[in-house]
Amino acid sequence: MQEKLHMTIHPGIDPPSFETSIRGFEDNNAILESTYFYPRGGGQPGDMGILSTENSQSTINEVLAGEMILHPLNNHEVFNVGDRVTCHIDTKRRNAHTMMHTAQHIVSAQAEDLWGAETVGNQLTVDSSRVDLLFEDKEVFDPDELVHATNSIISSNIDVNIHEWDRKRILDHEQMRHTKFMHRIPDSIEILRVVEIEGVDLCPCAGTHVSNTSIIPQIRFQTRKNKGKGRIRFSYTFE
Repeated sequence: MQEKLHMTIHPGIDPPSFETSIRGFEDNNAILESTYFYPRGGGQPGDMGILSTENSQSTINEVLAGEMILHPLNNHEVFNVGDRVTCHIDTKRRNAHTMMHTAQHIVSAQAEDLWGAETVGNQLTVDSSRVDLLFEDKEVFDPDELVHATNSIISSNIDVNIHEWDRKRILDHEQMRHTKFMHRIPDSIEILRVVEIEGVDLCPCAGTHVSNTSIIPQIRFQTRKNKGKGRIRFSYTFE
């Protein structure tokens, strides 16, 4: 099995370089024995970076999810199975996505608490992010109120914790959010990663997150778009 370090290393900002070995290739994708690269998924883009040995180097394009995390290389032919390699994650990209992801959890939690709105989609980028919200009555939505509520949480120095809980504990927890997708996770996966923003949000999530909300910049409203019956797409960026 491949060791997927993004699942255990927290917080997710300022990722260190790490050493590992190439265990194989799938087309131009390197499969590493262990990796701290985050693979695209859950609305968070995959990491990018550099793979190198003493004599060779290649850019790693956006890393992809799967049973084995795939690292697309520009120059895969300069490496061999068994090579000992050093990996450098693009820190600026990772940090931006990590802050955006934790901010998205807060946005989604506040929208649910204020109006009972359900998050039905999200997409993060380095510069901006969007959350798709489903309302019983979307006339109640006020983007300025959502921004104010989110920024109040961000400025409150709240710790962000990571847990590993079994399915029963997750499904039985009264404060757990966003569990509708869990039926899509194979039953063979008994322990799931849970992200807790203390007193604000608690939900299963494999994304990268900050250690405390104070690390996140204040958000600023960008756009609101109607996306069908009861649905609003709320987009924001950082100040």
